[in-house]
Amino acid sequence: MNSTTPASVQVNEIAFTGYPVTDIARARAFYESVLGLKTSAGGETDGGPSWIEYDIGPGTIAITNMAPEKWKPSADGPSVALEVADFDAAVAALRAAGTRFYLEPMASPSCRLAVISDPDGNSLAIHQRNSK
Repeated sequence: MNSTTPASVQVNEIAFTGYPVTDIARARAFYESVLGLKTSAGGETDGGPSWIEYDIGPGTIAITNMAPEKWKPSADGPSVALEVADFDAAVAALRAAGTRFYLEPMASPSCRLAVISDPDGNSLAIHQRNSK
């Protein structure tokens, strides 16, 4: 490395995966009631920008309506894979809640997964690693 090359960035961990939403109350109902996540930080404002975090193991999912003109919900954006304890039970619960499936449950040599939609159309994967 020469003296004009900048030092590389040292990444320690993923701080959060963010999802833009249009309706905080509706999104919270999905993430908290359907997915069973517990709020860990942030909060709602009365009609203003909100930021809600859900810690899952060492990772965090955040939902927000803070930049609606610039950061819009999309099925084509990033997606987090949520590791579930019982894949079949999770799929059944999501179907019972009327959740839309972008990718129906499937198996690979290493896992089982399905890709679902939150109420704004953001994608999330439900995932279970195969036993070793």
